Amino acid sequence: MTNNHISKQIIGAAIEVHKLLGPGLLESAYQECLYFELIQKGLNVRKEVPRPIIYKDIKLDHGYRIDLLVEERVVVELKAVEFLTDVHLAQMLTYLKLGDYKLGLLINFHVTLLKNGIKRVIN
Repeated sequence: MTNNHISKQIIGAAIEVHKLLGPGLLESAYQECLYFELIQKGLNVRKEVPRPIIYKDIKLDHGYRIDLLVEERVVVELKAVEFLTDVHLAQMLTYLKLGDYKLGLLINFHVTLLKNGIKRVIN
């Protein structure tokens, strides 16, 4: 399965969640529903995946948590904010670099039309 195929399934599932719930909920609600949709599609999905920080060749366990990691290849970071900022993009790039992942999807559910809230990020 290619990254593009996986990302299409993720986006389709996110659209389904957004269509049923609409904007205005907390990020955690969207995360649980999207997780459920992706599992139903038969994808391997992990939630709140810890990523340690490597500082001066020392692995520090206090790091980051990836919202969803799909098929151990695609990072999904969920937001429920007025608009995505450069900080959100920087966070995604950090996740991609720390885990040596090639593709990430930054999805903001706080929009009227979900396609306007999706940003594809490539490492």
